[in-house]
Amino acid sequence: MPDPPGEGAAERPAPGRRGRRWLLAAALTGTVPLVAIVAAAVAAGSLASGGGQGPVETGGFLQLGATGHFFLAAAAVLAAARAGGALAQRVGQPRVVGEICAGLALGPSLLGRLAPGVMDWLFPSAVLAPIDGLAQFGLVLFMFGVGRELAGMRLRGATGRALLVSQASMAVPFALGALAAVPLAAAFAGPNGSGAAFVLFMGCALSITAFPVLARMLTDLRLLRTEVGGLSLFAAAVGDGASWLVLAAVLAAAAGSAPMVVMVNGVATVLVVALFLGPVKRLLGRWAQRAGGGASESLVLAVGVAAAAALTAALGVHQLIGAMLVGLAWPGTAPGADTGPVGRFIRVADQLTATARNVLLPFFFFGFGLTADLGALDWTGPALPAFLVLLALAVAGKVVGPGVCAWLLGMAPRSALILGALLNARGLTELIVIQIGYDAGIIDAPMAAVLTLVALCTTMMTGPLLRLLRAAPEEEPRAPDRRPAEASR
Repeated sequence: MPDPPGEGAAERPAPGRRGRRWLLAAALTGTVPLVAIVAAAVAAGSLASGGGQGPVETGGFLQLGATGHFFLAAAAVLAAARAGGALAQRVGQPRVVGEICAGLALGPSLLGRLAPGVMDWLFPSAVLAPIDGLAQFGLVLFMFGVGRELAGMRLRGATGRALLVSQASMAVPFALGALAAVPLAAAFAGPNGSGAAFVLFMGCALSITAFPVLARMLTDLRLLRTEVGGLSLFAAAVGDGASWLVLAAVLAAAAGSAPMVVMVNGVATVLVVALFLGPVKRLLGRWAQRAGGGASESLVLAVGVAAAAALTAALGVHQLIGAMLVGLAWPGTAPGADTGPVGRFIRVADQLTATARNVLLPFFFFGFGLTADLGALDWTGPALPAFLVLLALAVAGKVVGPGVCAWLLGMAPRSALILGALLNARGLTELIVIQIGYDAGIIDAPMAAVLTLVALCTTMMTGPLLRLLRAAPEEEPRAPDRRPAEASR
């Protein structure tokens, strides 16, 4: 319907006038203010340069600033980790091996040695603190995931032989590492590495198995539901749990706390563990059974992991222990729990641990790469014999120790060797232990580099050893506590 006279018809300009009004509006509100801004900036610059203090130096073209450098560094770390993981998979290695190597390559071991100027420009000191913050948060979320996987292990049907193999998996390499540490202490102990602390730490370092890496290897090789797969996973869970407890005691001793303080903190830690595995676990379980959903699960999980990490750190135990306790108490580890209301908790936990693994852990690999300068090792000194001895003992402790134990208890020789080869993978968990020991002053930088090489070599040899032994999935899964006569068939 046409506009009534005096309303729309009078306000609507002709096409030519409309174009001129658009140009005038653009000039008055855009061009004129822009010219004024430029003129003011030029005038201010002229006044500053004429003030008797000489020309003011300005930065070059494309200056990033601290924020820009942080995002550039983050992009470089994530891209390198992604490329390293993909390359490792192409050559038959776990992704974590490539990601670790990428983190080492960005540090002084490779980039700092080949192009130190590029490394200093790409990773200035201003970006290291926020990158370390991301790495620490990624670590606590990773240990939360480890706690979830440990909670999923069931002792039912795994008594007897499984417990003895678990004991061998932890005790044999621990003893070998402790004995080897005695002559190494004078050359490689850190400022807080008194005799006992250094010896016990080295035992822990050689007794660790990368539980999450092992679980993924078993899945990829379709060995998870076999006898040797279940036995290796159970042994890794029990052995690593014991090693973390010993490590907590070593850290308390290395901190130099008074005996009474250590005792009080120890009792408090036991109470905290009982609190998480008892009332907190039951409370979360009842909450998970309630109908409804929302974003509260993510918030409770993030706050709970951070608070538990702070609590255990305050007790003199490492913050990763607190994050692992939250994983042990989090709902969703029982069989069939992925359906119903509890499924929300499982999905939230899976999303956060996936974010930690894919986005945050590469920053830990980079930070670790700054610490472990492999190129600075003096191979003409004690580093080379220390590396060779520790590598041989690490392999012997994990392959021969639990392997022989399983063979003596009735497992077939090839299966026993496969079991030992699986337990020999140390991966990321070993790197976390090394970083903890270095930060606590128990070991020095050369020993951190030596143990890093041991962790990489033992993890990288797992795949070739399994292929050499022709590890193949069995037709039927077998319970770990069958009688020797049944297990040898």
